[in-house]
Amino acid sequence: MEDEEFLKQLKIDFRVEAEEHIRGLTSGLIELEKAAKTGKSSLLIETIFREAHSLKGAARSINMQDVESICQVLESIFGKLKNEIFSLTSAQFDLIHNAIDNVSKIVSSGGTKTPGNYMKLLIQLQSILEENQGGKSVETKSTDVKKQFEETAGIVLSSDNAPAAAELVEEKSSQIETVRILTAKLDPLFLQAEQMIQSKIAFAQRIAELKSVNDLLEPWKSELRKSYAHLSTESGIQSKEINDWNIGKFNELENKMASLTHALENDQRSLGRMIDDHLESMKSVLMLPVSTIVEGLPKLVRDLARSQGKEIDLSLLGKEIEVDKRILEELKDPLMHLVRNCIDHGIKKPDERIRLNKPPQGKVRISFNATESRHLEIIISDDGAGIALDKVRSAALKAGVITKDSLEKLNAQETLMLIFQSGVSTSQIITDISGRGLGLAIVREKVEKLGGTVSIESKPDIGTTFRLVLPLTLSTFRSVLVRIGEYLFAVPTINVKRAVRVNGEDIRTVENRDTIMIDGEIVTAVNLGGVLGIGNGENIKSNKKNDSESHYNFLQLLVLAHDDRKIAFIVDEILEEYQILVKELGKQLSRVRNISGATVLGSGKVVLVINVADLIKSAMRKDVSLIELKGKEKETAKKYKILVVDDSITSRSLIKDIVGTAGYLVETAVDGVDAFMKVLIEEFDLIVSDVDMPRMNGFELTSKIRKEKKLFELPVVLVTALESREDREHGIDAGANAYIIKSSFDQSNLLEVIKKLL
Repeated sequence: MEDEEFLKQLKIDFRVEAEEHIRGLTSGLIELEKAAKTGKSSLLIETIFREAHSLKGAARSINMQDVESICQVLESIFGKLKNEIFSLTSAQFDLIHNAIDNVSKIVSSGGTKTPGNYMKLLIQLQSILEENQGGKSVETKSTDVKKQFEETAGIVLSSDNAPAAAELVEEKSSQIETVRILTAKLDPLFLQAEQMIQSKIAFAQRIAELKSVNDLLEPWKSELRKSYAHLSTESGIQSKEINDWNIGKFNELENKMASLTHALENDQRSLGRMIDDHLESMKSVLMLPVSTIVEGLPKLVRDLARSQGKEIDLSLLGKEIEVDKRILEELKDPLMHLVRNCIDHGIKKPDERIRLNKPPQGKVRISFNATESRHLEIIISDDGAGIALDKVRSAALKAGVITKDSLEKLNAQETLMLIFQSGVSTSQIITDISGRGLGLAIVREKVEKLGGTVSIESKPDIGTTFRLVLPLTLSTFRSVLVRIGEYLFAVPTINVKRAVRVNGEDIRTVENRDTIMIDGEIVTAVNLGGVLGIGNGENIKSNKKNDSESHYNFLQLLVLAHDDRKIAFIVDEILEEYQILVKELGKQLSRVRNISGATVLGSGKVVLVINVADLIKSAMRKDVSLIELKGKEKETAKKYKILVVDDSITSRSLIKDIVGTAGYLVETAVDGVDAFMKVLIEEFDLIVSDVDMPRMNGFELTSKIRKEKKLFELPVVLVTALESREDREHGIDAGANAYIIKSSFDQSNLLEVIKKLL
C-alpha cells in the first residue's frame, strides 16, 4: 500500500516537472526558429538539448517509455544540431512541435493514452536524422524505431552525453534551494491572512468605541464637581464623605480607562503591523511573474500564423513583473482573445502587406508595466490594417446593440468601443477562430470584473493598440462609504474623481437630463438610489421639492469615472474613506448588476461594494425587461426554417436533432443538388451544409446560391472535416457565412452561430 502511495506521488511530481520541461522545449524551439543562424542559436540548442535530456530521465524514472522514446530521438537531433552537423527546415520544426504536443498529451493523461500516430511520429522524427546521414528506406527506419522502442527501458546515458549530464549536476548544485509546492495549498493560507484584516478593522472599531466611552467620563466628572460645590454645610459630614469617595473612585476609573485605551492603541499598532507584514509576505508568495501565463502565446501565434499563411513576429516585454495569481488566472482568456484578434483581423498576408509598402512579416507586441499607482498596464499592439469604423457601425446595427439615431451621435472613439459589445464582429465569416463577436466582449467583462479598464486606439493601415489597466493585487482596497436612506454602500476610491457639496439650484436640465457644472465640465447628475432601485427613483428636482428647507439648497455628489465617462451621483451622505476586504457574493449570486461584492465593517455591518462600470452603464441605458426579451427570442426562433444538408444519414440526423430541439423548423437534403432544388421551391432562413458530398459539394452549393438574386442573402453555415487554410479560404470565396470544423464541433457552438446569423 505504501508503494502504491509512493508511486502515485511520484507520478504527480513527474507531471509537474514534465510540464516545466515541455514549456522550456516549446519556448526554446520558437526562439530557435526566430534566431535562425545568429550567434544565439548555439545557446538555444544547448538549452533545448538539456530540456529533452532531463525530460527523458524523468520519464524513465516512472517507466513512461513512450515519452522517453520521443525524447531520446529529440536529444539525438539537438545533439547533432549542437555540433552543427545540419540545420532544421520549417517543415522539420513543425514535426518537432507536433512531437512535443503529443508528449504533452501523454503526460496530461498520466501515460494512459498514447496517440494513435505514435509509431508514425517516431519514424518521422528519426527521418530528420536519416535525411542527413545518406538516408534509409522507410522499412529500415520503421524497424530501427520499433527496436529502439522495445529497448528504451534499458537505455543508459552514452559517454557522449556524460559531460552534459555532469554539467547539469553542477548547475543544479549551484541553484538556490527551493521547495516545490502546489499553489492550491497556499490559497487557504492566503485566505486566512486576508481574514486577519477583518480582525484589524474590528480592533480599530473597538478602540474608537472605547474612546467614545472615555469622552463620556469628562462631562460626568464635571457634573459631580458642580454638585459637590453646591453642597451646603447643613447637609452634614456624611454627605461630604460620600461625594469625596465618589470623586476618588471616578478619578481611579478615569485613569484605568486612559491606561487601557493607551495599551490597546499600542496593541493595535503592533497587531496592525504584524497583519500587514504577514499579508504582504503571503502576497509575495502568491505573486507570480507574468511569464507564467504568456509562455504559451508564442506557440499560439506561430500555429495561428502558419494556419492562415501569415508571418508574425511576437515580442513580449515586462514578463518578469509579478502579479496576484488570481488576476493572472483571469487574464489568460482575455490575452488569448486579444492576440487572436490581432492575428485574424489585424495582420494581413505577406503579399497584401507588401502592396501596402509594409514588411511581409507582421508584428504583435505585448508589454507589461507596473505603474506608480500599483496597477498593471498591459499594451497589446499590432502593425496591421487597423479597424474600419464603417464595418463596426454596420456590425453594431446588425447585432442590434445600438439604434441608427444613436450611432450617428457617436464620435470615432465611442464607435471603436462598440467592438466590445457582444455580437459585434467585423469578420466576413464565422470560423472556429473568430467571427462570433464574443471574444472582445469576454475581454471587457473579465477586465471589469477584476476592477480594471480596457481601451482601444486604431488607425487605418497603421495598426491597433489595446490598453488594459488592472490592480496588481486583489482583496483589499480603499473605498468611500456613502449612505442612501438606511443603506450603506462602498465605492472604490480609484473610480472617485470628486466628492463635492453643491447648491441644488446649480442643477440644470439639458436634453431631458439633469446636469451639473464641475471643474468647467458639464457632467450628468443622477440619483444613486434611483439607479440602484432604492426609493422612489424620481428625478433630482422632484426629490428636492420633497426635502426640508434645510436640505433644499445643498446636495452631496460623488463624481465617478470609468472608460472616459463621468457621472455625478447624488447621495444622502458621504461618510468617510475605509480600507475594506472584499468578499465575493458566492456561486448563487455570481453576477449581480451594479454590485461587485460585499464587505464587513468593523461594527459588523455588511455593506455592498459598488461595481462602478456596471453603475455607469445602468445610469445611461434605458430599462429593458430581460424576461420579455428572452421570451421574444424564443418565440421568434420557432418561426425560423432551416435546411440541413449532408450525405451521411448519421450526421444529418444528429444536426437535425440539435437544431430541431432548439425550436427551429428543420428540413433535410441528401446532397447539394437536392438542397439547391429545395431552396428554389421553398423558403428557408438558413442552410447548414456539409462540404464533401457527391453530385454537388458544399462549396459549389454556396456559389450557386450566391448567384441567385433571390437567394443572395441566405446565410450558409458549412460544417466540415476539411480544416486546412486553403479549405477555409475556399469557403470564404464561395460566400459562406460560417465555417465550422467537425473536430471542434459541439451543440452550443452550432446553435450560437445560427442565432448570430439569424
